[in-house]
Amino acid sequence: MGQTKTVFAQEALVRGLNNEGAFHVFQNVNETNRYRFDQSCRVKAIQLAAKLDVHKHSFLSINFLPNAVYKPELCIRTTLNAAEEFHFPKEKIIFEFTENEQIIDSVHLESIIQHYKEQGFLTATDDFGSGFNGLNQLADLNTDITKIDIVLIRNIDQDKKRQIIVRNLVNLFNELNMMIVAEGVETKAEYHTLQDMGIHLFQGYYFARPSFESLPDINWG
Repeated sequence: MGQTKTVFAQEALVRGLNNEGAFHVFQNVNETNRYRFDQSCRVKAIQLAAKLDVHKHSFLSINFLPNAVYKPELCIRTTLNAAEEFHFPKEKIIFEFTENEQIIDSVHLESIIQHYKEQGFLTATDDFGSGFNGLNQLADLNTDITKIDIVLIRNIDQDKKRQIIVRNLVNLFNELNMMIVAEGVETKAEYHTLQDMGIHLFQGYYFARPSFESLPDINWG
């Protein structure tokens, strides 16, 4: 959600056949099915987003598993084919990688992000501040967007340490010319505190709950 009361992006979330959460689904993902799972999620996300006309008012944000991408120029073909088949403009797609997946080969991740950007996709670092790589990746990677994890956002209106950390992160990301998203915003006080720090894009239950195969109702604060 943007500060101008518009939806910047809709994030595609993994759910099971009976609407089980992502944690339950990822328990069944392993080395043998990771690539197939990653590709299937991309196609399903694009297909549903096209059906809901997401591209007419916002971006579509898709999480990807870096360790499932063996060659970016080959693995992206399924995505490009799906975008063409379902008439979804590729320039309206954001690919996010999460810090919660340990990256074995950072050079390989750099090549993935660079290739995706060359194809016209936006790229994002998800869950910044909670995972394995942190500041190290900021020096090596060149994503368009960084999403500050809920661990730094929770109760930030009452937490001076978190305020200092996030305020300095905002200055850092601005200097790196990155868009900033605050994740996990759940209260009005958190929202206004982050606004005062100069953050303009937000995500969290305060604005909307995830919805199943539909667009959520938005609380504009």
